[in-house]
Amino acid sequence: MSNHEQHPRYVRISIDVANRIVSEDFKENQKIKGRSTLAGEYNVSPETIRRAMALLSDMEVVEVLHNSGVIIKSKEKALEFLSKFSSKENIDYLRSDLNKLISGRNKINDEIQEKIDLILEQSFIFKTSKIIQQHEYQIEKGSWIIGKMISEVKFWQNTGATILGVKKGKEIIVSPGPYFAFEEGENIIFVGNDNVYMRVENFIENSPD
Repeated sequence: MSNHEQHPRYVRISIDVANRIVSEDFKENQKIKGRSTLAGEYNVSPETIRRAMALLSDMEVVEVLHNSGVIIKSKEKALEFLSKFSSKENIDYLRSDLNKLISGRNKINDEIQEKIDLILEQSFIFKTSKIIQQHEYQIEKGSWIIGKMISEVKFWQNTGATILGVKKGKEIIVSPGPYFAFEEGENIIFVGNDNVYMRVENFIENSPD
């Protein structure tokens, strides 16, 4: 969409009329018949033409005669009018572009903060895992927890184990959320107090139902 198309209709008409004056389609001192004539030419209401001519009149491009039409006053003023609108468009464009850049910057800042939070979280988890003995248990074929989410099976409530991560082949999913679903062959990495491994093993191999 061009910049002109973003303006109200009456402004676009005033710009078009000014361009026609500069190109001498309308000549200085030429009289244009009433608003209804221009309204028909531009296929708009007479009120839209009135507003367009008032804008040009304020800039001394035309003179509006009451109930008698419009006189073209100055080609030079028409050029000034177009120049001012061009400058305004540039400012509007720069402002719009700046807003887009700020929005993009904010999005990048949010993403950076998310990565920082994740790094801190993972660093804490692995630092903790060096102090507390961590365990690893593989989910075998046929286990009842396959396809079920961590929150669904109430893993911590039933085992007392805190899941640090889940190993899938060479990939490790650190601190999986409550909606993470277990799959066959995954290794659950967890920590807990005494006998936690036995509780996890018993829980995974034997459905509580």
